[in-house]
Amino acid sequence: MAELSSNTQVLTPHVYWAQRHREIYLRVELSDAKNVNISLQENNTLHFRAQGHGAKGDNEYKFTLEFLEPVRPEIYHKSTQRQVDVKIRKQEERWWDRLTLQEKKPLFLAPDFDRWLDESDAEMELQAKEEERLNKISIESRLREDPYVGLKKGYLFMYNLVQFLGFSWIFVNMTVRLFILGEDSFYDTFHTTADMMYFCQMMAVLEVINPLLGLVKTGFLPALIQVAGRNVILFVVFGSLEEMQNKPVVFFVFYLWSIIEIFRYPFYMLACIGTDWPMLTWLRYNLWIPLYPLGVIAEAVAVIQSLPIFDQSRLFSIWLPAVLGHSLSFSYTLQLYLVLMFLGLFINIRHLYKLRQRRYRQRKRKVH
Repeated sequence: MAELSSNTQVLTPHVYWAQRHREIYLRVELSDAKNVNISLQENNTLHFRAQGHGAKGDNEYKFTLEFLEPVRPEIYHKSTQRQVDVKIRKQEERWWDRLTLQEKKPLFLAPDFDRWLDESDAEMELQAKEEERLNKISIESRLREDPYVGLKKGYLFMYNLVQFLGFSWIFVNMTVRLFILGEDSFYDTFHTTADMMYFCQMMAVLEVINPLLGLVKTGFLPALIQVAGRNVILFVVFGSLEEMQNKPVVFFVFYLWSIIEIFRYPFYMLACIGTDWPMLTWLRYNLWIPLYPLGVIAEAVAVIQSLPIFDQSRLFSIWLPAVLGHSLSFSYTLQLYLVLMFLGLFINIRHLYKLRQRRYRQRKRKVH
């Protein structure tokens, strides 16, 4: 572009405008613009001055606009070979009836029909942009929270499914034998179901690990109490003493355990896929009320019956120096364990009661 002479005229360019709820857009028809100077005074008056090629050739062009309402001081502009684009943010996000404070529109100002929207169209555009922004935030937050959520849910679903199938096999086996053999089935429960019970209870150790890894929100202590308590009964009291394996108490312990689990595991299994079966949910949050105390009573009976056997066999006894006596019987440890067993029952019942209260409080909120 040729250099401007000293007697250059100051002219007004053609300016086209459009608005949204948040911004004002100005398009100044000035190609190859340079020395662009845009400022905003306290009375919301925009001053524009630049050199370039406009409607009357190469000249200096300027204009002023006093806006209808306050705008923010930050002004964004971009010069191209064809025009100067200006964007100004409104102080309040609202629709203006016109651009300037004066009712009569300046002669150099015209609507920018390439960007023009009426108020209803602008509101729809604003709503669409807001929905897109919220969706993007939602997707990003989910990815940021846990990119492996699908893998974790798959693992938890399979774990609960395997445990459900294992305890279902135990429950069905014991029920069928009870109907066929009657009381005689009490005496060989251990020999017919112990292998599957061993498998399920060894798998249950994962229920202690899962809270530590953050895979589930269940408390670590209640899971530890239940898993450790059952494994003491299964592996120490029943597994190590052949005399205990033929006692009827084994049937009642195994049967109560399996009834609890055939409702607990499918509840968590369905929760992994976001499914709620009302009947199953009711059983999960109510069946423990009679079954957990009955289960602990049956376990306590098994421990009490094993005490004289441990005293006689001296199994797991601690040998002491002759001055202190021959040995310290393992039965003393089990007597202490009896006290801890009922303490653990209290902790678990309190935990389950809180879960039950929270669940039904949420359901009441959904109903209302």
